[in-house]
Amino acid sequence: MKHRQHILRCLLAASCLLFASCDVLKGFMSRDLEEEDFIIGQLYVDEMVHETPVIAQPVKPASSRSGRANPLGLTYSDTDNQALYEAINSWLGVPYKYGGTDRNGIDCSAFVGTIYKQVYGITLHRTANDMLRDVSLISRSQLREGDILFFTNSKGKVSHVGIYLKDQLFAHASTSNGVSVSSLDNVYWTKHFYKGGRVKK
Repeated sequence: MKHRQHILRCLLAASCLLFASCDVLKGFMSRDLEEEDFIIGQLYVDEMVHETPVIAQPVKPASSRSGRANPLGLTYSDTDNQALYEAINSWLGVPYKYGGTDRNGIDCSAFVGTIYKQVYGITLHRTANDMLRDVSLISRSQLREGDILFFTNSKGKVSHVGIYLKDQLFAHASTSNGVSVSSLDNVYWTKHFYKGGRVKK
């Protein structure tokens, strides 16, 4: 009888240990997966770019003698998409956050996807690399307002996206400056520019 009780106690203890181990294992796996996501994320973001953005904070619209002034403070014509400029202006200054999708922090592909959904009613793929499937690739000389810009990291992998505006300017969520407007003529962006992309209809 005592022998049976001993066996039952051992089985009960082993069961408790097994269930406890499962919880520990789940916790470990959860932490491990979070760390893995972070590491993978670092492979897809652009390197810290030390630049002074052309525009880094929202701009209050002002009138212009030579034409209308859009919300970014850039003179534009009747053919320019005011809704695009207004949408981008409303996001300027939002910090960068890998995996972020809101105004507390947003990454480059989420920013482009959000603007496209809001302005054009188009849903794009979530990551920079996957967005290549949404577009027809074009050269820098063919760029026009609203085209998506693709950039590579130091390993040659497409890792960053932005939206072309005009006059070599583009809007993006940079790891260094958050949502801002930069120039394609910047040495870093010129070096890492891959292709432009015009969204397929």
